[in-house]
Amino acid sequence: MSTPSGDPFIVSLDVGSSSVRALLFDCGARQMEGYGAQLPYRIRTTPDGGAEVDPDALAELTIDCLDELHRQIEAAGFQIAAVAGSAFWHSFCGVDAKGKPTLPILHLLDTRSGDQVSKVPDAHERTGCVPHSSYWPAKLLWLAANRPDEFRATKRFLSFPEYLYLKLFGSPRASTSMVSATGLWDQNNSDYDAETLAALPICREQLADPVSLDQSENQLLPQYRRLWPEFAKARWFPALGDGACNSIGSGCVSTDRAALMVGTTGAMRLVSDAPEAQSPQAKIAPGLWRYRVDKSRIVTGGALSNGGDVYAWMKRNLALPKDIEARLESAAPGSHGLKMLPFFSGERTPYWRADLRASITGLSASTGAFDIAHAALESVALRFREIYSLLAAPWGAPAEVIASGGALLHSPAWTQMMADALGRPVTICTENEASCRGAALWALERLDIIDGIGALPASTGAVFTPRPEYQSAYQELLAQQNQLYERLYPSYNPG
Repeated sequence: MSTPSGDPFIVSLDVGSSSVRALLFDCGARQMEGYGAQLPYRIRTTPDGGAEVDPDALAELTIDCLDELHRQIEAAGFQIAAVAGSAFWHSFCGVDAKGKPTLPILHLLDTRSGDQVSKVPDAHERTGCVPHSSYWPAKLLWLAANRPDEFRATKRFLSFPEYLYLKLFGSPRASTSMVSATGLWDQNNSDYDAETLAALPICREQLADPVSLDQSENQLLPQYRRLWPEFAKARWFPALGDGACNSIGSGCVSTDRAALMVGTTGAMRLVSDAPEAQSPQAKIAPGLWRYRVDKSRIVTGGALSNGGDVYAWMKRNLALPKDIEARLESAAPGSHGLKMLPFFSGERTPYWRADLRASITGLSASTGAFDIAHAALESVALRFREIYSLLAAPWGAPAEVIASGGALLHSPAWTQMMADALGRPVTICTENEASCRGAALWALERLDIIDGIGALPASTGAVFTPRPEYQSAYQELLAQQNQLYERLYPSYNPG
Protein backbone atom coordinates (compact mmCIF):
# COMPACT_ATOMS: atom_id res chain seq x y z
CA MET A 1 0.00 0.00 0.00
CA SER A 2 1.30 3.44 -0.94
CA THR A 3 2.29 5.74 1.91
CA PRO A 4 0.66 9.14 2.48
CA SER A 5 2.30 12.44 1.70
CA GLY A 6 1.52 16.01 2.65
CA ASP A 7 0.09 16.81 -0.80
CA PRO A 8 -3.65 16.69 -1.40
CA PHE A 9 -5.11 13.81 -3.37
CA ILE A 10 -7.80 13.37 -6.01
CA VAL A 11 -10.62 10.87 -5.76
CA SER A 12 -11.62 9.66 -9.20
CA LEU A 13 -14.88 7.89 -9.94
CA ASP A 14 -15.48 5.86 -13.08
CA VAL A 15 -18.98 4.69 -13.89
CA GLY A 16 -18.46 2.28 -16.77
CA SER A 17 -20.78 -0.05 -18.61
CA SER A 18 -19.93 -3.07 -16.46
CA SER A 19 -18.61 -1.74 -13.14
CA VAL A 20 -18.21 1.27 -10.88
CA ARG A 21 -14.85 2.12 -9.34
CA ALA A 22 -13.55 4.79 -6.98
CA LEU A 23 -9.78 5.27 -6.98
CA LEU A 24 -7.21 7.59 -5.44
CA PHE A 25 -4.56 9.61 -7.30
CA ASP A 26 -1.77 11.83 -6.03
CA CYS A 27 -0.88 15.25 -7.45
CA GLY A 28 1.37 13.56 -10.01
CA ALA A 29 -1.68 11.71 -11.40
CA ARG A 30 -0.27 8.45 -10.07
CA GLN A 31 -2.75 5.89 -8.85
CA MET A 32 -2.29 5.10 -5.17
CA GLU A 33 -1.88 1.34 -4.93
CA GLY A 34 -3.99 -0.37 -2.32
CA TYR A 35 -6.64 2.34 -2.21
CA GLY A 36 -9.91 1.99 -4.06
CA ALA A 37 -13.09 0.03 -4.52
CA GLN A 38 -14.80 -1.57 -7.50
CA LEU A 39 -18.22 -3.18 -7.84
CA PRO A 40 -19.61 -4.91 -10.94
CA TYR A 41 -23.08 -4.67 -12.39
CA ARG A 42 -24.91 -5.82 -15.49
CA ILE A 43 -26.95 -3.89 -18.00
CA ARG A 44 -30.44 -5.35 -18.28
CA THR A 45 -31.09 -6.29 -21.92
CA THR A 46 -34.33 -7.24 -23.64
CA PRO A 47 -35.01 -9.19 -26.86
CA ASP A 48 -36.32 -6.06 -28.61
CA GLY A 49 -33.00 -4.21 -28.21
CA GLY A 50 -33.45 -2.67 -24.78
CA ALA A 51 -30.45 -1.85 -22.59
CA GLU A 52 -31.42 -0.45 -19.20
CA VAL A 53 -29.91 0.21 -15.79
CA ASP A 54 -31.73 0.95 -12.53
CA PRO A 55 -30.53 4.48 -11.57
CA ASP A 56 -31.00 3.92 -7.84
CA ALA A 57 -29.15 0.61 -7.91
CA LEU A 58 -26.27 2.21 -9.81
CA ALA A 59 -26.22 5.17 -7.43
CA GLU A 60 -26.06 2.80 -4.45
CA LEU A 61 -23.12 0.95 -6.01
CA THR A 62 -21.34 4.26 -6.53
CA ILE A 63 -22.03 5.36 -2.96
CA ASP A 64 -20.79 2.00 -1.68
CA CYS A 65 -17.52 2.44 -3.61
CA LEU A 66 -17.09 5.95 -2.23
CA ASP A 67 -17.90 4.68 1.24
CA GLU A 68 -15.17 2.04 1.10
CA LEU A 69 -12.60 4.43 -0.34
CA HIS A 70 -13.42 7.03 2.31
CA ARG A 71 -12.84 4.44 5.03
CA GLN A 72 -9.37 3.76 3.58
CA ILE A 73 -8.57 7.47 3.19
CA GLU A 74 -9.69 8.35 6.70
CA ALA A 75 -7.49 5.60 8.13
CA ALA A 76 -4.49 6.84 6.14
CA GLY A 77 -4.98 10.52 6.95
CA PHE A 78 -5.00 11.72 3.35
CA GLN A 79 -6.21 15.20 2.45
CA ILE A 80 -8.63 15.22 -0.49
CA ALA A 81 -8.55 18.24 -2.79
CA ALA A 82 -11.22 17.16 -5.26
CA VAL A 83 -13.56 14.43 -6.42
CA ALA A 84 -13.64 14.03 -10.19
CA GLY A 85 -15.35 11.51 -12.42
CA SER A 86 -15.82 9.72 -15.69
CA ALA A 87 -19.09 8.19 -16.88
CA PHE A 88 -20.57 6.57 -19.95
CA TRP A 89 -21.78 9.06 -22.53
CA HIS A 90 -25.18 9.34 -24.27
CA SER A 91 -27.37 7.64 -21.66
CA PHE A 92 -30.06 9.21 -19.49
CA CYS A 93 -32.85 8.63 -17.00
CA GLY A 94 -35.77 10.75 -15.80
CA VAL A 95 -36.99 12.09 -12.47
CA ASP A 96 -40.25 13.59 -11.24
CA ALA A 97 -40.74 16.89 -9.42
CA LYS A 98 -39.50 15.29 -6.19
CA GLY A 99 -36.35 13.92 -7.81
CA LYS A 100 -37.59 10.32 -7.83
CA PRO A 101 -36.79 8.17 -10.89
CA THR A 102 -39.55 7.87 -13.43
CA LEU A 103 -37.48 5.94 -15.95
CA PRO A 104 -34.57 3.53 -15.96
CA ILE A 105 -31.29 4.68 -17.46
CA LEU A 106 -31.54 4.07 -21.19
CA HIS A 107 -28.02 2.99 -22.08
CA LEU A 108 -26.30 4.05 -25.29
CA LEU A 109 -26.61 0.45 -26.55
CA ASP A 110 -30.42 0.57 -26.34
CA THR A 111 -31.56 0.34 -29.98
CA ARG A 112 -35.35 0.34 -29.51
CA SER A 113 -35.60 3.90 -30.79
CA GLY A 114 -34.30 2.93 -34.22
CA ASP A 115 -37.70 3.57 -35.83
CA GLN A 116 -37.67 7.14 -34.47
CA VAL A 117 -34.32 8.12 -35.98
CA SER A 118 -35.88 9.33 -39.23
CA LYS A 119 -37.85 11.95 -37.26
CA VAL A 120 -34.69 13.53 -35.81
CA PRO A 121 -33.30 16.56 -37.69
CA ASP A 122 -29.83 16.06 -39.13
CA ALA A 123 -27.91 18.63 -37.09
CA HIS A 124 -24.56 16.82 -37.31
CA GLU A 125 -22.63 19.95 -38.30
CA ARG A 126 -23.83 21.72 -35.14
CA THR A 127 -24.23 18.95 -32.57
CA GLY A 128 -21.46 16.61 -33.72
CA CYS A 129 -24.00 13.77 -33.48
CA VAL A 130 -25.72 12.04 -36.37
CA PRO A 131 -29.37 10.97 -36.01
CA HIS A 132 -29.01 7.59 -34.28
CA SER A 133 -30.53 5.50 -31.52
CA SER A 134 -27.42 6.04 -29.35
CA TYR A 135 -28.35 9.65 -28.69
CA TRP A 136 -31.07 11.35 -26.70
CA PRO A 137 -33.39 12.72 -29.45
CA ALA A 138 -34.47 9.33 -30.84
CA LYS A 139 -34.75 7.84 -27.35
CA LEU A 140 -36.93 10.74 -26.17
CA LEU A 141 -39.27 10.26 -29.13
CA TRP A 142 -39.42 6.53 -28.42
CA LEU A 143 -40.26 7.13 -24.76
CA ALA A 144 -43.03 9.58 -25.63
CA ALA A 145 -44.57 7.03 -28.00
CA ASN A 146 -44.04 3.85 -25.99
CA ARG A 147 -44.02 4.91 -22.33
CA PRO A 148 -46.31 7.93 -22.33
CA ASP A 149 -47.24 7.78 -18.63
CA GLU A 150 -43.64 7.70 -17.43
CA PHE A 151 -42.69 10.31 -20.00
CA ARG A 152 -45.39 12.73 -18.85
CA ALA A 153 -44.40 12.19 -15.22
CA THR A 154 -40.80 13.18 -15.95
CA LYS A 155 -39.88 16.66 -14.78
CA ARG A 156 -36.26 16.41 -15.86
CA PHE A 157 -34.11 14.22 -18.09
CA LEU A 158 -30.57 13.79 -16.87
CA SER A 159 -27.42 11.74 -17.29
CA PHE A 160 -26.41 9.37 -14.52
CA PRO A 161 -23.73 11.74 -13.12
CA GLU A 162 -26.39 14.44 -12.83
CA TYR A 163 -28.65 12.00 -11.00
CA LEU A 164 -25.81 11.09 -8.64
CA TYR A 165 -25.28 14.79 -7.89
CA LEU A 166 -28.99 15.13 -7.22
CA LYS A 167 -28.72 12.31 -4.66
CA LEU A 168 -25.57 13.68 -3.00
CA PHE A 169 -26.14 17.44 -3.18
CA GLY A 170 -29.87 17.88 -3.65
CA SER A 171 -29.48 19.41 -7.12
CA PRO A 172 -28.05 18.03 -10.37
CA ARG A 173 -24.89 19.33 -11.99
CA ALA A 174 -23.59 18.55 -15.49
CA SER A 175 -20.42 19.02 -17.49
CA THR A 176 -20.00 20.44 -20.98
CA SER A 177 -18.50 17.08 -21.86
CA MET A 178 -21.66 15.16 -20.95
CA VAL A 179 -24.19 17.50 -22.57
CA SER A 180 -22.12 17.75 -25.76
CA ALA A 181 -22.67 14.03 -26.40
CA THR A 182 -26.46 14.04 -26.09
CA GLY A 183 -27.30 15.05 -29.66
CA LEU A 184 -29.08 18.11 -28.24
CA TRP A 185 -26.14 20.51 -27.86
CA ASP A 186 -25.14 23.12 -30.44
CA GLN A 187 -21.38 23.13 -30.02
CA ASN A 188 -20.96 26.28 -32.07
CA ASN A 189 -23.24 28.34 -29.82
CA SER A 190 -22.73 26.50 -26.50
CA ASP A 191 -26.46 26.04 -26.04
CA TYR A 192 -29.19 23.58 -26.92
CA ASP A 193 -29.84 23.18 -30.63
CA ALA A 194 -33.05 25.02 -31.45
CA GLU A 195 -34.02 22.88 -34.46
CA THR A 196 -33.53 19.63 -32.57
CA LEU A 197 -35.47 20.79 -29.51
CA ALA A 198 -38.33 21.95 -31.74
CA ALA A 199 -38.67 18.40 -33.06
CA LEU A 200 -38.98 16.88 -29.57
CA PRO A 201 -41.83 16.85 -27.02
CA ILE A 202 -39.65 18.41 -24.30
CA CYS A 203 -38.58 21.90 -23.26
CA ARG A 204 -35.15 23.20 -22.32
CA GLU A 205 -36.18 23.54 -18.66
CA GLN A 206 -36.18 19.73 -18.51
CA LEU A 207 -32.46 19.65 -19.33
CA ALA A 208 -29.24 20.66 -17.62
CA ASP A 209 -28.80 24.38 -17.02
CA PRO A 210 -26.12 25.67 -19.45
CA VAL A 211 -25.06 28.39 -17.01
CA SER A 212 -23.85 25.96 -14.34
CA LEU A 213 -21.91 23.59 -16.61
CA ASP A 214 -18.50 22.46 -15.27
CA GLN A 215 -18.95 24.28 -11.95
CA SER A 216 -17.76 22.41 -8.89
CA GLU A 217 -19.85 21.79 -5.78
CA ASN A 218 -18.84 21.41 -2.14
CA GLN A 219 -22.08 21.30 -0.17
CA LEU A 220 -22.91 17.63 0.30
CA LEU A 221 -26.28 16.91 1.88
CA PRO A 222 -26.02 16.59 5.69
CA GLN A 223 -26.17 12.78 5.74
CA TYR A 224 -23.23 12.55 3.35
CA ARG A 225 -21.24 15.24 5.16
CA ARG A 226 -21.53 13.14 8.29
CA LEU A 227 -20.73 9.93 6.41
CA TRP A 228 -17.73 11.32 4.50
CA PRO A 229 -16.04 14.13 6.44
CA GLU A 230 -12.92 13.94 4.25
CA PHE A 231 -14.95 14.25 1.05
CA ALA A 232 -17.01 17.11 2.49
CA LYS A 233 -13.92 19.33 2.38
CA ALA A 234 -13.26 18.63 -1.31
CA ARG A 235 -14.42 20.27 -4.52
CA TRP A 236 -16.68 17.91 -6.48
CA PHE A 237 -16.41 18.39 -10.23
CA PRO A 238 -19.14 17.17 -12.61
CA ALA A 239 -18.13 13.96 -14.38
CA LEU A 240 -16.75 14.10 -17.90
CA GLY A 241 -17.56 11.62 -20.65
CA ASP A 242 -15.63 8.38 -20.40
CA GLY A 243 -14.15 8.75 -23.87
CA ALA A 244 -12.71 12.17 -23.12
CA CYS A 245 -11.22 10.93 -19.85
CA ASN A 246 -9.79 7.82 -21.45
CA SER A 247 -7.99 9.91 -24.08
CA ILE A 248 -6.59 12.30 -21.47
CA GLY A 249 -5.53 9.50 -19.16
CA SER A 250 -3.80 7.68 -22.02
CA GLY A 251 -1.76 10.76 -22.86
CA CYS A 252 -3.62 11.40 -26.12
CA VAL A 253 -4.18 15.14 -25.77
CA SER A 254 -3.11 16.31 -29.25
CA THR A 255 -3.81 15.21 -32.81
CA ASP A 256 -0.47 13.45 -33.27
CA ARG A 257 -1.67 10.71 -30.90
CA ALA A 258 -4.82 8.71 -31.57
CA ALA A 259 -6.45 6.93 -28.65
CA LEU A 260 -7.67 3.42 -29.44
CA MET A 261 -9.91 2.04 -26.71
CA VAL A 262 -11.52 -1.38 -26.75
CA GLY A 263 -13.55 -2.21 -23.69
CA THR A 264 -17.14 -3.45 -23.90
CA THR A 265 -17.53 -1.14 -26.89
CA GLY A 266 -14.77 0.55 -28.87
CA ALA A 267 -13.62 3.96 -30.04
CA MET A 268 -10.80 5.83 -31.73
CA ARG A 269 -10.40 9.49 -30.81
CA LEU A 270 -8.33 12.63 -31.26
CA VAL A 271 -8.29 15.46 -28.69
CA SER A 272 -7.48 19.02 -29.72
CA ASP A 273 -8.18 22.63 -28.93
CA ALA A 274 -11.42 23.77 -30.52
CA PRO A 275 -10.52 24.73 -34.12
CA GLU A 276 -11.02 28.18 -35.60
CA ALA A 277 -14.35 28.47 -37.41
CA GLN A 278 -12.76 28.76 -40.88
CA SER A 279 -10.15 26.01 -40.48
CA PRO A 280 -10.47 22.70 -42.37
CA GLN A 281 -10.81 20.87 -39.06
CA ALA A 282 -13.85 22.91 -38.03
CA LYS A 283 -16.08 20.87 -40.32
CA ILE A 284 -16.98 17.49 -38.86
CA ALA A 285 -16.32 14.71 -41.35
CA PRO A 286 -19.40 12.64 -42.25
CA GLY A 287 -19.53 9.48 -40.19
CA LEU A 288 -17.45 10.83 -37.31
CA TRP A 289 -18.70 12.41 -34.11
CA ARG A 290 -17.43 15.38 -32.17
CA TYR A 291 -18.01 16.06 -28.49
CA ARG A 292 -16.32 18.29 -25.94
CA VAL A 293 -13.73 17.64 -23.30
CA ASP A 294 -14.72 21.02 -21.89
CA LYS A 295 -15.55 24.47 -23.24
CA SER A 296 -12.15 24.95 -24.90
CA ARG A 297 -11.29 21.46 -26.17
CA ILE A 298 -12.92 18.96 -28.47
CA VAL A 299 -12.68 15.22 -28.96
CA THR A 300 -13.32 13.91 -32.47
CA GLY A 301 -13.62 10.27 -33.35
CA GLY A 302 -15.57 7.23 -34.30
CA ALA A 303 -17.18 4.57 -32.17
CA LEU A 304 -18.15 0.93 -32.46
CA SER A 305 -21.04 -0.52 -30.49
CA ASN A 306 -19.16 -3.81 -30.69
CA GLY A 307 -15.75 -4.12 -29.09
CA GLY A 308 -14.74 -6.47 -26.31
CA ASP A 309 -18.30 -7.74 -26.17
CA VAL A 310 -17.64 -9.52 -29.48
CA TYR A 311 -14.77 -11.50 -27.95
CA ALA A 312 -16.86 -12.08 -24.82
CA TRP A 313 -19.71 -13.45 -26.95
CA MET A 314 -17.32 -15.84 -28.68
CA LYS A 315 -15.94 -17.09 -25.36
CA ARG A 316 -19.43 -17.48 -23.95
CA ASN A 317 -21.02 -19.30 -26.87
CA LEU A 318 -18.25 -21.19 -28.66
CA ALA A 319 -16.01 -24.00 -27.47
CA LEU A 320 -12.81 -22.06 -28.03
CA PRO A 321 -9.43 -23.77 -27.65
CA LYS A 322 -7.45 -23.04 -24.50
CA ASP A 323 -4.49 -21.93 -26.61
CA ILE A 324 -6.54 -19.44 -28.61
CA GLU A 325 -4.07 -16.56 -28.05
CA ALA A 326 -1.16 -18.58 -29.42
CA ARG A 327 -3.21 -19.72 -32.39
CA LEU A 328 -4.38 -16.18 -33.13
CA GLU A 329 -0.79 -14.95 -33.05
CA SER A 330 0.29 -17.48 -35.68
CA ALA A 331 -2.82 -17.41 -37.90
CA ALA A 332 -2.52 -15.54 -41.18
CA PRO A 333 -5.18 -12.89 -41.88
CA GLY A 334 -8.16 -14.32 -43.71
CA SER A 335 -7.00 -17.92 -43.25
CA HIS A 336 -10.45 -18.78 -41.86
CA GLY A 337 -12.08 -18.14 -45.25
CA LEU A 338 -14.93 -16.16 -43.67
CA LYS A 339 -16.32 -12.67 -44.08
CA MET A 340 -18.02 -11.03 -41.11
CA LEU A 341 -19.82 -7.84 -40.12
CA PRO A 342 -19.52 -7.66 -36.30
CA PHE A 343 -22.69 -5.68 -35.60
CA PHE A 344 -24.01 -7.62 -32.61
CA SER A 345 -25.36 -4.37 -31.12
CA GLY A 346 -25.92 -2.37 -34.30
CA GLU A 347 -23.49 -0.08 -36.07
CA ARG A 348 -22.26 3.39 -35.27
CA THR A 349 -19.30 4.81 -37.22
CA PRO A 350 -19.41 5.33 -40.11
CA TYR A 351 -23.00 4.65 -41.29
CA TRP A 352 -24.87 4.68 -37.98
CA ARG A 353 -27.28 1.82 -38.63
CA ALA A 354 -28.77 0.78 -35.31
CA ASP A 355 -30.80 -1.90 -37.10
CA LEU A 356 -27.77 -3.81 -38.39
CA ARG A 357 -26.94 -7.17 -36.91
CA ALA A 358 -23.89 -9.40 -37.16
CA SER A 359 -23.53 -11.40 -40.35
CA ILE A 360 -21.10 -14.10 -41.39
CA THR A 361 -20.58 -15.81 -44.75
CA GLY A 362 -18.32 -18.56 -45.99
CA LEU A 363 -19.14 -21.20 -43.39
CA SER A 364 -18.29 -24.74 -44.46
CA ALA A 365 -18.16 -28.20 -42.95
CA SER A 366 -14.54 -27.59 -41.99
CA THR A 367 -15.19 -24.28 -40.18
CA GLY A 368 -14.46 -24.50 -36.47
CA ALA A 369 -15.02 -22.35 -33.41
CA PHE A 370 -11.52 -20.90 -33.68
CA ASP A 371 -12.14 -19.81 -37.27
CA ILE A 372 -15.29 -17.93 -36.28
CA ALA A 373 -13.55 -16.21 -33.37
CA HIS A 374 -10.59 -15.29 -35.58
CA ALA A 375 -12.91 -13.80 -38.20
CA ALA A 376 -14.85 -11.89 -35.54
CA LEU A 377 -11.79 -10.23 -33.99
CA GLU A 378 -10.38 -9.46 -37.41
CA SER A 379 -13.67 -7.89 -38.49
CA VAL A 380 -13.59 -5.47 -35.53
CA ALA A 381 -10.01 -4.49 -36.42
CA LEU A 382 -11.14 -3.74 -39.97
CA ARG A 383 -13.91 -1.43 -38.71
CA PHE A 384 -11.24 0.50 -36.78
CA ARG A 385 -9.28 0.84 -40.03
CA GLU A 386 -12.32 2.63 -41.48
CA ILE A 387 -12.41 5.05 -38.54
CA TYR A 388 -8.66 5.68 -38.77
CA SER A 389 -8.97 6.63 -42.44
CA LEU A 390 -11.80 9.07 -41.69
CA LEU A 391 -9.80 10.74 -38.91
CA ALA A 392 -6.63 10.99 -40.98
CA ALA A 393 -8.38 12.85 -43.81
CA PRO A 394 -8.82 16.24 -42.05
CA TRP A 395 -6.24 15.91 -39.28
CA GLY A 396 -3.44 13.98 -40.97
CA ALA A 397 -2.32 10.50 -39.99
CA PRO A 398 -1.49 10.44 -36.26
CA ALA A 399 2.12 9.53 -35.59
CA GLU A 400 1.14 7.21 -32.75
CA VAL A 401 -1.79 5.00 -31.80
CA ILE A 402 -2.10 4.44 -28.04
CA ALA A 403 -4.23 1.47 -27.01
CA SER A 404 -6.15 0.99 -23.78
CA GLY A 405 -9.13 -0.95 -22.53
CA GLY A 406 -9.33 -4.38 -20.97
CA ALA A 407 -10.24 -6.21 -24.16
CA LEU A 408 -6.93 -5.30 -25.83
CA LEU A 409 -4.77 -5.40 -22.72
CA HIS A 410 -5.83 -9.00 -22.13
CA SER A 411 -5.26 -10.06 -25.74
CA PRO A 412 -1.86 -9.28 -27.28
CA ALA A 413 -2.91 -11.22 -30.36
CA TRP A 414 -5.87 -8.91 -30.94
CA THR A 415 -3.67 -5.86 -30.39
CA GLN A 416 -1.30 -7.18 -33.07
CA MET A 417 -4.29 -7.54 -35.41
CA MET A 418 -5.12 -3.89 -34.77
CA ALA A 419 -1.58 -2.83 -35.73
CA ASP A 420 -1.71 -4.95 -38.87
CA ALA A 421 -5.12 -3.62 -39.87
CA LEU A 422 -4.22 0.04 -39.19
CA GLY A 423 -0.78 -0.23 -40.75
CA ARG A 424 0.55 1.74 -37.78
CA PRO A 425 2.44 0.78 -34.63
CA VAL A 426 0.12 0.40 -31.66
CA THR A 427 1.57 1.22 -28.25
CA ILE A 428 -0.03 -0.16 -25.11
CA CYS A 429 -0.93 2.38 -22.46
CA THR A 430 0.11 0.81 -19.18
CA GLU A 431 -2.04 3.12 -17.10
CA ASN A 432 -4.40 0.49 -15.72
CA GLU A 433 -7.14 3.03 -15.07
CA ALA A 434 -6.83 5.50 -17.94
CA SER A 435 -10.35 6.94 -17.58
CA CYS A 436 -9.96 7.55 -13.85
CA ARG A 437 -6.51 9.04 -14.45
CA GLY A 438 -7.94 11.35 -17.12
CA ALA A 439 -10.60 12.65 -14.74
CA ALA A 440 -7.91 13.21 -12.10
CA LEU A 441 -5.70 15.12 -14.57
CA TRP A 442 -8.60 17.37 -15.57
CA ALA A 443 -9.30 18.12 -11.90
CA LEU A 444 -5.61 18.84 -11.23
CA GLU A 445 -5.62 21.33 -14.09
CA ARG A 446 -8.77 23.00 -12.78
CA LEU A 447 -7.16 23.31 -9.36
CA ASP A 448 -4.06 24.94 -10.95
CA ILE A 449 -1.89 22.18 -9.52
CA ILE A 450 -0.57 21.26 -12.98
CA ASP A 451 -0.07 23.41 -16.08
CA GLY A 452 -2.32 21.33 -18.32
CA ILE A 453 -3.77 17.90 -18.97
CA GLY A 454 -0.68 16.98 -20.99
CA ALA A 455 1.80 18.00 -18.31
CA LEU A 456 2.17 14.49 -16.87
CA PRO A 457 2.82 11.87 -19.59
CA ALA A 458 1.10 8.51 -19.41
CA SER A 459 3.18 5.40 -18.98
CA THR A 460 3.39 3.09 -21.98
CA GLY A 461 4.58 -0.44 -22.61
CA ALA A 462 4.81 -2.87 -25.49
CA VAL A 463 4.75 -1.61 -29.06
CA PHE A 464 3.04 -3.78 -31.68
CA THR A 465 4.53 -3.13 -35.11
CA PRO A 466 2.48 -3.91 -38.23
CA ARG A 467 3.81 -6.91 -40.12
CA PRO A 468 4.69 -5.82 -43.69
CA GLU A 469 3.86 -9.22 -45.13
CA TYR A 470 0.22 -8.83 -44.01
CA GLN A 471 -0.49 -5.30 -45.27
CA SER A 472 -1.88 -6.25 -48.67
CA ALA A 473 -3.93 -9.05 -47.09
CA TYR A 474 -5.66 -6.62 -44.72
CA GLN A 475 -6.39 -4.19 -47.54
CA GLU A 476 -8.04 -7.03 -49.45
CA LEU A 477 -9.98 -8.15 -46.36
CA LEU A 478 -11.30 -4.62 -45.84
CA ALA A 479 -12.42 -4.48 -49.47
CA GLN A 480 -14.19 -7.83 -49.04
CA GLN A 481 -15.87 -6.67 -45.85
CA ASN A 482 -17.12 -3.52 -47.56
CA GLN A 483 -18.38 -5.60 -50.48
CA LEU A 484 -20.36 -7.76 -48.05
CA TYR A 485 -21.77 -4.61 -46.46
CA GLU A 486 -22.77 -3.30 -49.89
CA ARG A 487 -24.51 -6.54 -50.86
CA LEU A 488 -26.47 -6.75 -47.62
CA TYR A 489 -27.23 -3.02 -47.34
CA PRO A 490 -26.97 -1.56 -50.86
CA SER A 491 -28.50 1.80 -49.90
CA TYR A 492 -25.51 2.37 -47.62
CA ASN A 493 -22.72 1.68 -50.06
CA PRO A 494 -19.47 2.04 -48.10
CA GLY A 495 -17.51 2.55 -51.30
